[in-house]
Amino acid sequence: MISSPMPTDTAWPSLCRIDGGDSAEAVLLLAHGAGAGMDHQFMADIAQQLSCSKLAVVRFEFDYMVTARANDKRRPPDRLPKLQACYDLWVAAAQQHFPQLPLFIGGKSMGGRVACVCADKAKVSAAFALGYPFHPVGKNEPEKWRWQPLQHATAPLHIIQGSRDTFGNRVELEQHILPNQVTMTWLEDGDHSFKPRKVSGFTQHQHIQQAAQLIRAAIFRG
Repeated sequence: MISSPMPTDTAWPSLCRIDGGDSAEAVLLLAHGAGAGMDHQFMADIAQQLSCSKLAVVRFEFDYMVTARANDKRRPPDRLPKLQACYDLWVAAAQQHFPQLPLFIGGKSMGGRVACVCADKAKVSAAFALGYPFHPVGKNEPEKWRWQPLQHATAPLHIIQGSRDTFGNRVELEQHILPNQVTMTWLEDGDHSFKPRKVSGFTQHQHIQQAAQLIRAAIFRG
């Protein structure tokens, strides 16, 4: 079992998923959330909506998820330092695999948090968090909030959040001022996976499309 990224043309297809990028002008590296891997429906959907000829979207898995897949048995996520080390390896692999292209990083929930942690060290163009886990569900005491990656960042960070996200909703966030380098976009009535209630008149598919449009606009704004 290979758990470390090998930036070669033969190894990459078995370690990750690459969507789009036939005439790539930029690369977006995406990590999954805590409980589901790179082939989860949300990850597949956002990659499909994001990918185009100009943008290569690379989905990868953290080491614990690689082991879980190999053993067909769920495993808890690794601690943040190990997740960060794994993400750093993938950043290095992507930079070697696409040496001439600007690199953007991001992820779903936990993967987005790790991307925000890694953004400055990796010297990437920007980071995107799809549902940032501001605090554990039901534990929004001040000491539980995960502000550090946002407060210390110098690279642009873009957070796309459902307004009903139980890891940090709009009502809770209105009480805080985000750092200047962080932009926040709310998806109306969306939960942590951007899924709204039927009564809202929106659909999860619409929200995923909107998230993809926002990300592409940020990447190609120049």
